[in-house]
Amino acid sequence: MRLGQIPDLSRWLEQITATGGCARPVYLTGSSATFDAVSGVMVRRYSTAEEPGERLALRCRNRRSSRCGPCSWLHQGDSWHLVHAGLAGGKGVPDVVGTHPLVFLTLTAPSFGRVHRAGRCHRQRPGTCGHGNPLGCGQVHPDSGLLVGQPLCAECYDYPGHVLWNAHAGALWKAFTDNLYHHLAAQGGVSRSRIRRVLRVSAVKVAEYQRRGVIHFHAVVRLDGPDGSAEEPPGWATVAVLMDAVRTAVAAVSLAAPASSTYGERRLRFGTQMDVHEIGSGQDSPVSADRVAAYVAKYTTKGADSAGAVDRRVTSAAEIRALRLSAHMRALVGTCWRLGAVPELAHLRLRAWAHTLGYRGHCLTKTRAYSTTYRRLRAERGEHVRGGPVSGDEITVGNWRFAGAGHRPGEALIAEGIAADLQRTREIARDHLPFGWVGGARRGRRRAGVALHTGADHGG
Repeated sequence: MRLGQIPDLSRWLEQITATGGCARPVYLTGSSATFDAVSGVMVRRYSTAEEPGERLALRCRNRRSSRCGPCSWLHQGDSWHLVHAGLAGGKGVPDVVGTHPLVFLTLTAPSFGRVHRAGRCHRQRPGTCGHGNPLGCGQVHPDSGLLVGQPLCAECYDYPGHVLWNAHAGALWKAFTDNLYHHLAAQGGVSRSRIRRVLRVSAVKVAEYQRRGVIHFHAVVRLDGPDGSAEEPPGWATVAVLMDAVRTAVAAVSLAAPASSTYGERRLRFGTQMDVHEIGSGQDSPVSADRVAAYVAKYTTKGADSAGAVDRRVTSAAEIRALRLSAHMRALVGTCWRLGAVPELAHLRLRAWAHTLGYRGHCLTKTRAYSTTYRRLRAERGEHVRGGPVSGDEITVGNWRFAGAGHRPGEALIAEGIAADLQRTREIARDHLPFGWVGGARRGRRRAGVALHTGADHGG
């Protein structure tokens, strides 16, 4: 009723529509003025004094789908373009990268104890563990089953090892990329000190939480010349050489966790389950550039909450006991909290990252030369909205202040309706427009009854 009575309701609706129905917009108040750089004459001026409530609504830009669906969808689209540009070119990346050696890699964590798995679970075996629990399950669990990812015996499960692995996952990835250069040098007969002057490893990775709450990585690895994506790697650096080097480099990674009387000494390694595939150049390839980009991008909007944990920081041990989580997830969060008090692990800040089960890295990271950046993609989108780039002969001076965030209950309902309408529009475009980039939606071909909606609906 309050919204319906304000005289500038239509302008407020325009603002919320411009944010895509953001679930928690950020409001600013202030003004900006644009001047001619030569004459100093004011060209245009904007002030929130004429806006509803004298505020301007902006997107929250939260990547998590559990926090803001519209902004996470936009972030997923940017991620698709970022990954795809490094596979096929575009967005400032030369098209020649599509001819470079390219592989798609999945790295998993080791086992920290038997957990229930989807499909046919661990077969029943005679006897019990040291805590009196069965050694197997023997049931068939659906993919969405509540038991999937839960340990067969919580007392046998290595919770400290699980948390320590998550906390050091970024360091393990760094050790792998360093090892990869060394193993490529051995494959090409080049010294380790010279290999980085011969070729460059460009990569992008995304972190995904398995149902058991442990991180694993999906990554694209590409070989370039020493000067970056515009240069071909040496002739001996083929896809086969890259795949062999990846396998041996992963197997050689081993890091020592800080020793402590709380949990003893630990060696951290990747799991034995590893997949590496060549990325094909054609649309019909089972591992094509479009498919890989869509696969990687969909995980950028998920966090630990996708595995059943929480999507916001935990502030106390009492809060952990009150969380509506499975016993396994509560044990992982609690282990992070307890290990956060261990002096040897103070640098890991495990209490601050208990909500992510100890993982402290970004969901998506890339090497500098792989492709474009999120900042550049946002700048291009801003230019498109403005109708063109900002003139180099103009200078804009702004004075902005934070004026609040989020919706009131009535506003939230309207914003949800706007977001649902926009989502429905995208679905109609995806399902009914012809193949290709049309209206911001990419239609995938159907082959053998399989829908190939690649590109995650994000237009160019």
